[in-house]
Amino acid sequence: MPPRINLPPVTRIVLIVLGLQSVLSAAIRYRQWTAHSDIVIPYLNLIPQLSLSYPWTFLTTTFVESNIFTLSIACLTLYHGGRYLERAWSSREFAKFLVIASLIPNALCFATSIFFFALTRNEQWTLLVIAGTIPLQISFLVAFSQLLPAHTVTLFRGLLSLRVPRFPLLYIGVVTLLCMTPMLSIASFFLAIYGFFVSWTYLRFYKVAFPDLDTSQPSSLRGDASETFAIAEFFPGPVRPIVATISTHVFNLLVAMRICVPFSAADIAAARGDHRFGHRATPGSVRAEAERRRALALRALDQRLHAATANAAARAQSAPVPHAVSPPVPTAAGPTVHSQPQPVTQPMTTQAAGNATLLGQTNYNPDDRS
Repeated sequence: MPPRINLPPVTRIVLIVLGLQSVLSAAIRYRQWTAHSDIVIPYLNLIPQLSLSYPWTFLTTTFVESNIFTLSIACLTLYHGGRYLERAWSSREFAKFLVIASLIPNALCFATSIFFFALTRNEQWTLLVIAGTIPLQISFLVAFSQLLPAHTVTLFRGLLSLRVPRFPLLYIGVVTLLCMTPMLSIASFFLAIYGFFVSWTYLRFYKVAFPDLDTSQPSSLRGDASETFAIAEFFPGPVRPIVATISTHVFNLLVAMRICVPFSAADIAAARGDHRFGHRATPGSVRAEAERRRALALRALDQRLHAATANAAARAQSAPVPHAVSPPVPTAAGPTVHSQPQPVTQPMTTQAAGNATLLGQTNYNPDDRS
């Protein structure tokens, strides 16, 4: 029997939708293909001039790939990235992240094409096909940068080592190069840029953080105020101060427009690890810590049980073998007397104490994080 693929529900549904829509798009293109026309499918793909009658395409167009190369990359990204993030966040939070990372970049790309059409009067901007999982792919990289900010990935057998926060900009560079070829259109470049900023903004300011059950941390914490997830951390060192200055001015402008809410002292202190305000862990860290403690407790209990079993076997081997008691020999002076065995008068508490000493003792003392 082949091994069963264990996928969380949202990831499974997204992969099925991606496969069905991509196959349907390929079949329609194959049947209507001609050498002198470009085929567009306005009810599957988002096309500014044609898709206003099909509003669902603002979301579903993300799950349509036009060639086998991009479809393979999309499937691998959703399979591995979706499985990891959904288990770290929960299915509900992961589904919300998918909707935000798909819908908003597509809408912004739609508005950009209309803007350039109004600026240049070139109708090609209104016929731009906005489709593909590019905003989701870069959004996953941003999410990994939040969850694993200090993780380093080694490529080409150690020739290249990059920290996870470096991958979003590297991905944008690769997409920019591919947009200069027939493989990707200019819409892919805009989707990558918008996907990066939209996902970072959501994770930085709006996503509900998992509460830490071991502390008095409130369940209404949102965003991530840690310095490791600042926008400047995605850029190389030489330009990081410039990006930090620009991002500070933009943030202050958004706060003045009441689009963003500044972090409170509790948020900043929690992100820095100040326990006076309650420890604020990164999303999924509470679950990971609980699993780690459970594994350590089970391993300690297993070691003690093995030690108790070995001690019991050693004592059984070293104990002397009792000799058989011969029955009393009857004498001629009187009748045979049968001796009655004496009852064991050892208290049960002594026996229980001996068993506890033999098996060991396991105590659970939760960490004091207050």
